[in-house]
Amino acid sequence: MWQVLDVRAVWIKEFASALSKQVPTLGWLPKFSAASLIHNREEEFANENPPLRVRSFPLQRGFARFPVNVLAQEKKRIVRRLSERAPHPTQSPLICTSPHYADVAAGWPGPAVYYVTDYFPAYRNDPDFIRALDRKMCESATLVCPNSQRIADYLASEASCPPDKIVIVPNATRAANIFAALPETTGAPPADIADLHRPIAGVIGNLAENIDWILLREAIEKSPWLSWVFVGPTSMEIRDAEQLKARNFLMSLGGRVRFVGEKPYGDLRSYARTFDVAVLPYLKREPTYSGSSTRFYEHLAACRPMIATRGFEELLHKEPLLRLIDTSDELIASLNSLRAANFSDGREELRWRASQHETWERRAAQMIAALSARVEIAGEAAA
Repeated sequence: MWQVLDVRAVWIKEFASALSKQVPTLGWLPKFSAASLIHNREEEFANENPPLRVRSFPLQRGFARFPVNVLAQEKKRIVRRLSERAPHPTQSPLICTSPHYADVAAGWPGPAVYYVTDYFPAYRNDPDFIRALDRKMCESATLVCPNSQRIADYLASEASCPPDKIVIVPNATRAANIFAALPETTGAPPADIADLHRPIAGVIGNLAENIDWILLREAIEKSPWLSWVFVGPTSMEIRDAEQLKARNFLMSLGGRVRFVGEKPYGDLRSYARTFDVAVLPYLKREPTYSGSSTRFYEHLAACRPMIATRGFEELLHKEPLLRLIDTSDELIASLNSLRAANFSDGREELRWRASQHETWERRAAQMIAALSARVEIAGEAAA
C-alpha cells in the first residue's frame, strides 16, 4: 500500500490517481480546525474525478509549530492512522507532499518520499521555519522528488539534501488527454465559447497575480481581430494595484474577451484543444518561477501553438515546443506571424510526440522505479 499525505492540491490528486493505477494507493485529506484534538473520526470516500480512494481526517491547525507540535502530538496520531491502513508498514511507502509533515516522515517505519511540488519558502512569512522543515524532511526521506530543477537546487543548497536522493518529477497531464494521432484541426468549442469568432487565444489556470495582466491588456488592445478566452478562478487577490486594475478592466470588457470561470480539471482539455493559440503570460515571481507549469503540459497535449513569457524558469528550456516573448509588442508580433500562417507554426507534430511522455502515469511510474531501486517495498507495491 502506497499512501499520499496529503491530496488537497489538484495536481497531487492527479498524481495519486495515476499512481493508483499501478500500485494500491490511499490518499489522505486533512480537515483543519482549532479543536481537532477532541475529534478522531476518519471518513473514507471514492473521489470520482480523478478516481482515487481517499480518507479524510481531523488535523490540529498549527500542528507543526511549537508549542502545538508538543501539545498536540499529531505526529503520533498520523503515524498510527497510516499504520492501521498499511498491511506491511515497514515496507509500505509514504509520500509526503508538504514540509509540515517532516515529523511524520521521520516517524514512519517504512520508506518515505518527499514529493515537492512548490517552492514552499515563498509561501510563508517565516521562510527559515520552512527551510528547517525541509532539512528535516530531506534527512528523513528515502527519496526526494522535486518537480523542477530550481527546487532541486534549493533543496541541495539550502536543505542539505544529498544529491543521490533527488529525482526530478515534473508536473504532467492525464494520459486520457493525449491524442492517439496528430490532430488535423482544432477541437469543437465548449458551449460557453461556441459563439466566439475565430481565431481564439486562450489562457488557462489560476487567473491571479502570477499572470502579467498589464501585458495582456496591451496585447488585447492591439489585436482587435482576435478573441480571448480565460479559463480559471479569479478569486485570489492581486496585491499589485496596477495589475489588479488591468485584470478588472479585462473582466469588464465582454464581447471578444470572455472569462468562463473555474472548470473541473477534466474539462480543461476541451478548451485547450479549441484554442488557435495558447498564451502563458507568467510574471516572474515566486513561487511560480521555480515550479513546474501544469498548464504547459495541458497545452502540450492539445498540440496547439504556444506563446509564453519568461516568467517560468522551466519554460525557458521548452523551445521550440513554444515561443518565448518578453513584451506585448513581441506577443503581438508572434500572434500576427501565426495569423499569417493560419495558426500553424510547424511544431504540431513535435508537440504531439513530446506529449506522449508527459503524463501523470509516466510520472508515477518514474517514482515507483526510483524508490524500488533504493529499497525493498511490499510485493504488492512493486508489482
